[in-house]
Amino acid sequence: MRLKDKVAVVTGSAQGLGKAIVTDMVKEGAKVVIVDVNEEGALAVMDEIKEMGGEAIVVKCDVTDRIQVEALVQATIDAFGKVDILVNNAGVIRDSTLKKMSDEQWDTVITVNLKSVFLCTQAFSGYMTDQGWGRIINLSSIAGTAGNFGQTNYSATKAGIIGITKTLAKELGRKGVTVNAIAPGFMNTEMTKSIPEEVVQRMLKNIPIGRMGEPSEVAAAAVYLSSNEAGFINGVTLNINGGEYCS
Repeated sequence: MRLKDKVAVVTGSAQGLGKAIVTDMVKEGAKVVIVDVNEEGALAVMDEIKEMGGEAIVVKCDVTDRIQVEALVQATIDAFGKVDILVNNAGVIRDSTLKKMSDEQWDTVITVNLKSVFLCTQAFSGYMTDQGWGRIINLSSIAGTAGNFGQTNYSATKAGIIGITKTLAKELGRKGVTVNAIAPGFMNTEMTKSIPEEVVQRMLKNIPIGRMGEPSEVAAAAVYLSSNEAGFINGVTLNINGGEYCS
C-alpha cells in the first residue's frame, strides 16, 4: 500500500473527483478527512469507506472561512494526530460571458476556488514542514491552461492555482513538502451530467482519445503524487485531458 498510515485531507470530497480521490487513497492505506459543506453527502462517502474497512472522519467546513478552516485542522489533529496529504479540490462554477458576468458570479468563484487553497494550505502546511514530509495537490483545470468560453472567472482561478502551485513548490519543497497540480479536462462527473448531449458530442470531437475522463483516472494521479514514488516531482501541473490540450 503506497499510502499506508498516511493522513489525507481532501476538500470538496462529498462527490465527483473528491470522492474518487478519498476512496482511492483509502484503498492505498490512508486515513482520510472528508471535507465538504454538503455534510449529508460526506457522511454517505464515509459510510462507503467504513464498509471498505477504511478509517475516515467527516468535517463540515466552508473552506473560504478562516475560523472554519482552523477548526478543520484541529479536528484532523484530534482524530489522527498529524496530516501528511492535502488535496485542495473544492470548487464551484458560475458561468457567464464577460459582458453578462455579475460581481457576485466573479466574487463567488474567486473566493471558493482560490481563497480556499490559500487558507487550507497555510493552515495545514506547517504541520507538514515540522515533520519534514508532506504532499499538497491542487486541482486546476484545462480551463486554467487553455481557457474556456464563458468561464473568465473559473479560468482565472484555475490558472491562479497553477501559479500558487509553482510558488509554493519553491517555498515548501526545501522543507520536504512537494506541491503539484492536476488539471483535468472534460470529466464524467456530476458537473457535466447536465450538459446537453449535442454539446457533449461536440466537445468529444476535440478530444483525441474520443471520450470523457473518469474520476478514477484523476484519483490514480492524486495517489501517485501523494506517494513516496513521486518524491522528486514538485511544481508540476499534470494534464489529464485525453490530449485535448497539451502545454
